[in-house]
Amino acid sequence: MSDKKFMSEALKEAKKAYRKKEVPVGAVAVLEDKIIARAHNKREDLIDPTAHAEILCIKKAAKKLGGWRLNKVTIYSTLEPCSMCAGALVHARVDRLVYGADDPRAGACGSVLNIFGHKLLNHKVKVTKAVLKEECGGILKRFFKKLRRGVRVAEGARLESA
Repeated sequence: MSDKKFMSEALKEAKKAYRKKEVPVGAVAVLEDKIIARAHNKREDLIDPTAHAEILCIKKAAKKLGGWRLNKVTIYSTLEPCSMCAGALVHARVDRLVYGADDPRAGACGSVLNIFGHKLLNHKVKVTKAVLKEECGGILKRFFKKLRRGVRVAEGARLESA
């Protein structure tokens, strides 16, 4: 399968998060052209600030493989990982990361920080950026636009009732 095909699968996970009113980020783990794990953001559902799609996907992949070293695994994420997730990818020894949309506020693959570019780390993750960038960014834009509209309505209702 191609990077676009696997990113489409990660987008399916992001859509699940969207329907659950979670920030719509999805991830899949791939080994030898087969998906071995899938996840989407569950921070609200699990009341867990670490329940990012990438972290949950890494955990599922490790469990499936019976070990924490994810050598030869590629993680597909719809959004550029944050520093926590990028660090977890390094520590899990993930071979490659493919992501869709850049995250100009928290991205740790070059947008804000570049965890993978740090010369002292003992593992290097190969990175491919901007796969299905428009689709991955679009679902996030729709989510936050809808969220902001909902906040404005709620604020307006409070103002009217005061």
